[in-house]
Amino acid sequence: MENPQENNSKFKKWFKRVGWAGFAFFTIKGLIWLVIFYFGADTLQSCMK
Repeated sequence: MENPQENNSKFKKWFKRVGWAGFAFFTIKGLIWLVIFYFGADTLQSCMK
């Protein structure tokens, strides 16, 4: 079992490496994919009717 302190350290190391720009990029990219899946599923449902 991993130490919670160790997980926190890994996150801090990753965040320092990518910085705010990387964090913002991946957050926005994730939100865009959620929107694409939401509207894609909505479109498929309307095609089935």
